[in-house]
Amino acid sequence: MESLVVALSTGCFYKESFFDVLEEVKHAGFSSVEVCSFPRHLDFHDMDEIGRARRIMDSLGLDALSFHAPFAGEIDITSPDPQKRKNSSEEIFRAAEAAATLRARNLVIHPGPEKTEAPPAGEFLERMRNSASFIQELSDKCAEAGMDLLLENMLPNLLFGHVRDLMWILASVKAKNIGICLDTGHANLGGSLEHVTGKIKGHLRMLHVNDNRGERDEHLPPGEGTVNWEKLAQELKENRFSGGMVLELSGETGESRRQTLEKAEEARKFLRNLFRE
Repeated sequence: MESLVVALSTGCFYKESFFDVLEEVKHAGFSSVEVCSFPRHLDFHDMDEIGRARRIMDSLGLDALSFHAPFAGEIDITSPDPQKRKNSSEEIFRAAEAAATLRARNLVIHPGPEKTEAPPAGEFLERMRNSASFIQELSDKCAEAGMDLLLENMLPNLLFGHVRDLMWILASVKAKNIGICLDTGHANLGGSLEHVTGKIKGHLRMLHVNDNRGERDEHLPPGEGTVNWEKLAQELKENRFSGGMVLELSGETGESRRQTLEKAEEARKFLRNLFRE
């Protein structure tokens, strides 16, 4: 893994303008980023703004490894309500258009809603089918733009918060450009990080790298929580993982931009040392 790509999610600066942080991200040694879609950070509805973002990234030599589609609020591609499902789908299609303009290599989505309550009896399967149907359509649009579509494992307390749910959806979608983005923090909270790479090895394309202490989604730098990074690295090597890694660090710490970037630089060194053959 000498050519390991370690990108930084701009989500750690989601309260700031995307344009204000790019130069410092580049100076911190990152050549790839995952673009955060939070409107206050970067308005993906405004294609002029997206075009400007692409031009600045080009001038800095920054590559968009991935674009994270919106997932909070009213977005629910699984909803039994056709209008809510339509509105949610249109929002993610807009994000996919922005991602294509940024020449992102991957579009990352949450395959389910940010809901914790269990649906009524019989509704869960309906929601799974709705998700698979939309993801089939989205994967086709991504393929036209030359992007891969990656499904992220969600927090274990949410609907579709288990790897088995991702596998069901993947089995239902007929596309070559679809895979999994493994969020190490989410998997750690669900107790499923042990041996999970073996279960998804045929589909694993990218990692969201973050740590926690096993109680909440803290988005700590790797090595500051309870994730067994040595074991995970060994499993990834055994399964010949060759995808990229995106550092997803917290944007809620109250640190300065410089302090956050220093942590990101240390985390990048940690990962490269860990995965060096």
